[in-house]
Amino acid sequence: MNERVKRDPLRPGQESVWDYPRPPRVEHTGEHVTIELDGVTIADTTDVVRVLETSHPPVYYLPRTAFDPGLLQPAPGHSYCEYKGVAGYLTVGSSARAAWFYPTPTAGFETLADRVAIYPGAMARCTVDGETVRAQEGDYYGGWITAKIAGPFKGAAGTMGW
Repeated sequence: MNERVKRDPLRPGQESVWDYPRPPRVEHTGEHVTIELDGVTIADTTDVVRVLETSHPPVYYLPRTAFDPGLLQPAPGHSYCEYKGVAGYLTVGSSARAAWFYPTPTAGFETLADRVAIYPGAMARCTVDGETVRAQEGDYYGGWITAKIAGPFKGAAGTMGW
């Protein structure tokens, strides 16, 4: 952990993002995830994986099949993750460039193929096991903050050097 960063205290049942590994770990979870946009639930599934990386809230990946056909449309641009590979972007309903995916994830991250990560701040509401998610600060990482995790979290102003 960066020595300049002071960990938030852990409450019972919490996990610290500072205990997450680098390179990231992908884990299947039985958590129930819902996503709402434009007054309707656009995803409702327990077929979820999350990616855990040091200093970041978990990113939840849902199968494409959790979304109605036609809801996810290609969006311009791409980015590169040193661990997962090249990401493409998607428009989700009325929300432009609100999701990303790895069409050909690198070795160790194959389970992300055919899955989509949503920026929770671009949606009306995202939940994990009934709890409304807070979006990770900043416009890059897309982590999902719940009461289950403790920070501080990368993404806010002044955290890029962590």
